Amino acid sequence: MSWIDILLKWNPEDYGGVTNIRVPVSGIWTPDIVLYNYADTRLKEQRDALAVVSNDGSVLWIPMAIYSSTCPIDIVYFPYDSQECHLKFGSWTYDGFKLDVDFYDSLEQVDVTDYIPSNEWTLMEHPAKKNVKFYPCCKEPYPDLTFTIRVKRLAVFYSFILILPCVLLSVLTLVIFWLPPESTAKMILGAYFCLNMILITLSSFLSVIVINLYHRADKKNRVPEWLKRIAVYGLARVFCMEFEQIKRPRSRHVDHVTHVIDGGSSTSCSGRKEKRKKRIRSPVLTYNKWESSAIDCPRDSPIAPRYQRHGITPDHSPVHAHMFEGDVKEIKRALRAFTNRVYDRESQNKIALEWRVVALVLDRLFFFIYLTAILVSLMTIFPWKEVLYYFPTTEPDGVNGV
Repeated sequence: MSWIDILLKWNPEDYGGVTNIRVPVSGIWTPDIVLYNYADTRLKEQRDALAVVSNDGSVLWIPMAIYSSTCPIDIVYFPYDSQECHLKFGSWTYDGFKLDVDFYDSLEQVDVTDYIPSNEWTLMEHPAKKNVKFYPCCKEPYPDLTFTIRVKRLAVFYSFILILPCVLLSVLTLVIFWLPPESTAKMILGAYFCLNMILITLSSFLSVIVINLYHRADKKNRVPEWLKRIAVYGLARVFCMEFEQIKRPRSRHVDHVTHVIDGGSSTSCSGRKEKRKKRIRSPVLTYNKWESSAIDCPRDSPIAPRYQRHGITPDHSPVHAHMFEGDVKEIKRALRAFTNRVYDRESQNKIALEWRVVALVLDRLFFFIYLTAILVSLMTIFPWKEVLYYFPTTEPDGVNGV
């Protein structure tokens, strides 16, 4: 946008020959040109940019902007459709007597000098037109500049992916009617095409099931034991699929393991006993308050008692014993909370991993079922004896046989 502001004129000779300057637009007047048919939740379309002011009072402002507008879409002839969109720009508060608008450099079209071609649309036309509208309430004119963009969709991608397969299936179906009515192959080809459509539908449905299991959001419910035995411990071995993360447990309760911290007479910062037992929610932390002096941790350790951090030598008086007991209870609560968080995180990760393994095994199972169905349909539907009849074989004696 460019305009003339008589308040910004100056004589270059009075300012060392300076003919133009860059100033923030917040300090000068700017026209309130807006997009009338906008479709944007932002309150401001233009980004902050400096304006170039010349000594004759002309102002050039080229802000960076992203315009989103409403456009009616007609998809009757999709994907061979063409669309036409309009961008209407004008002043929001000034009438034509106070602010008039015109095309920059008298270019009555969209400037596509720096336009980057789209991979989905072809730009057909981009004209522009100046309109002057009179409202019933007012006698002043209200001019606007309306830019029109006509685009056509590139249908090459849709032709190969969507239309061509449908046309080929339709042509193959029409081939059936060229066969003589007394030929049994006419019914065979129809059944084969119908079976292919059924298999394609089932494969899409089974793929949705596999993807749902692989990206299962519900990580609280474990995989049912019967499903785990069939998929992970049974079918995975048949399909030669090995998963190091999930191994078959030796006993019934080996999979439910919790580390138990034993704080008896041998309690220390690094000494921990791990026992494998049935799953429990909170670990057992035993403590003997009369043997608390056996705890020996570095002074800078975060779990060291207060008397060690302050360099106090403990004794066996009831006061010190009560203080030691409070420290150890605080350590017990912290360790119990930390252990529970680690256990919950590992449990959720393990549940998600089990569902992913089940999805991979089922995907491999569906693949073999689909392959078997195709082979069986080819072997049962087509009369291979009649097909082989037209392919003669050579006998050892040189006589052609069938």
